[in-house]
Amino acid sequence: MCIECYADENRVTPLLNPFDCLQNHTQYICGTCGRCICIEHDRKRGVQRWNFPFKSLEIAKLYLRTADYSMKKTCGIYEIKAENGRYSYKIFADIKGLNSYLKRNEGKTCISMAPVFASEDYIEYAKTQIRKLTSDEIQKYMSER
Repeated sequence: MCIECYADENRVTPLLNPFDCLQNHTQYICGTCGRCICIEHDRKRGVQRWNFPFKSLEIAKLYLRTADYSMKKTCGIYEIKAENGRYSYKIFADIKGLNSYLKRNEGKTCISMAPVFASEDYIEYAKTQIRKLTSDEIQKYMSER
C-alpha cells in the first residue's frame, strides 16, 4: 500500500470515465507512486469528489488522500447505514462533520461513530502536485492502466 495515497495499485483511478476525468479535471498527483486522484469540485453540488458517498470502503480509500490534503489534516472514512439497510462509506474531516451529516439525513446512522479507516498522521509530501495533466501525461497514464 502506498504510504501517501493508501492505494495498492498506482493506476487504479479514475474509476469512472477515466480519460474524460484526466483530461478535464484537476488531479492530485501522488508524489510517492504517481497515482492521479480527482480533486475537482463538482460544480452542481459545490463539493469535491471525496465528499460523495462510496459503495465500498476500498473505493473510499482511493479518495481519502484528497480529503486529507484539502483539509490539511487526517480525515476518516465512516460506515453509514441507510433505513433500507444499505451501507455506504463517507469521508469526514472530523466527528462534527459526521454529526452534521447525520442531522441533515435522518434516515441514516453511523453505528460505531468512529472511522473504519484513517491514517495515523497528516503528512505533506514534497513531490505531490495539484494540476491538470498534459495530453502526453494522459496518454502515458492511460497506457499504464
